[in-house]
Amino acid sequence: MENWSVEQVCNWLKQRNLGELVPKFREEEVSGAALLALNDRMVQQLVKKIGHQAVLMDLIKKYQQQKSGLESLTYCCETASQKFPQVISGKNLKSFFARYKTLQWTSSYALPDFPYDVKCILAEKKCPDHSMRIRIIEFLQADMTKYLEGSLYPNSQQYNIVVNALLQAYPFLDEDGNGFLLWKRALKDRFKYVRRPIEDDEQVLRNKCKFGHRRGQSRKSFAENKLDDVQGQAKEEPVHLKGSTMDLHIKWLNQEYMKTQRNWEEVDNRMNVTVEIRRKMISDKAPLKDILRVFPFLRCPYQLFREFQLLTHMDIYKKTVEILEIYSENILSLYVVRHNPINIMLQENLKQHTEEDVLKYMKMTAACLVLPEVFGDDSSLFAAVNEEVTAVTPVLEVKNPFSVNSCKFALYIEREELAQLDDCTMALAALVAAFHVFDIPCPKRIHRTLNFLESLVFEVRNP
Repeated sequence: MENWSVEQVCNWLKQRNLGELVPKFREEEVSGAALLALNDRMVQQLVKKIGHQAVLMDLIKKYQQQKSGLESLTYCCETASQKFPQVISGKNLKSFFARYKTLQWTSSYALPDFPYDVKCILAEKKCPDHSMRIRIIEFLQADMTKYLEGSLYPNSQQYNIVVNALLQAYPFLDEDGNGFLLWKRALKDRFKYVRRPIEDDEQVLRNKCKFGHRRGQSRKSFAENKLDDVQGQAKEEPVHLKGSTMDLHIKWLNQEYMKTQRNWEEVDNRMNVTVEIRRKMISDKAPLKDILRVFPFLRCPYQLFREFQLLTHMDIYKKTVEILEIYSENILSLYVVRHNPINIMLQENLKQHTEEDVLKYMKMTAACLVLPEVFGDDSSLFAAVNEEVTAVTPVLEVKNPFSVNSCKFALYIEREELAQLDDCTMALAALVAAFHVFDIPCPKRIHRTLNFLESLVFEVRNP
């Protein structure tokens, strides 16, 4: 930051929702070095609004504290590298710094000081309405951005930390046991909403290009394309839906799915209302593409789990968490999986970490992926690990399963990606749920594995 030009400082302000300060900073020629040298009096002269003053001083203070911490860490690493030159060098040193930064963020996070009206609602232990939920999410997103030094791309672990902190502080927000997924999805949607209009940040542009956005593509034409898609979907709806009383609900669901910030409470209500027509389409063996075109929210893991609960009255996500926590150690201790490539990969990665929660997560991931081996089933019908998906039935795609920052889980059906998932627990729950929700027969070569999981989910004893 010390070497930043005035223009880089202005871009930094825009990324932190302080764009109103840019003209004044340009006029006063505030470079990176000048920014770090500002004292309280200078900030008061530059910035009129008290809220902006507080945010700016907090950002500068956080940067200076982190710089001080990293300097001391650098000294320790340099000392260690002299003693162990082959252990800490090059790429290892880079990953060491990245890991330290994540741990520092984790250990230092605390919930923000919410506004007075939000505090009143939370103090009364009342479930907030939709507008109040949005306010809470906005403050959490702004607070996370401060901890991330302005980055708008938190990883899954950081989302989990924030949502867990919220629910631990206010347990009544965990409605019906589904609060974690609901709040996490809303927080992720808020970050997408903030990133969408940013055109001059290189990190945002790189990620937009990665997911299909072209440089120079205007937001207006993008929105028009989405509107055309919705209109096209309405024209292609199956004949038995046209003219029915469900048309308004289905149209609303399709339009809401296109939005970045969604009204999840209303989505739940309308999915409940349309469950009968949806189940009829599935029982009539309508093509999966037609079902997803009419009810796109089935692509969302949270709605997939709600659909499963409507059918079975079982919380599949909660049950899956319990299964993996109880059985992981026993599964990995079995002789049949000792020489499995997944288990070998796990043992190599366990040596690189000491944090208890990371080790537990890795073991749960490994236990999930070796399940077919335990029952002598075909693992290619269960999960494709660092490979291309070939199965037509529901199957998981898993990339870098033991990497804390780059692991990826996705659910595929008919070789098409249905949903991206946050971790192995959500992935396993989504896989089991997909067979029931879409009424897909279980292949014989994976039957014993799924039979074992379902017997635990439904709490029945099977031979």
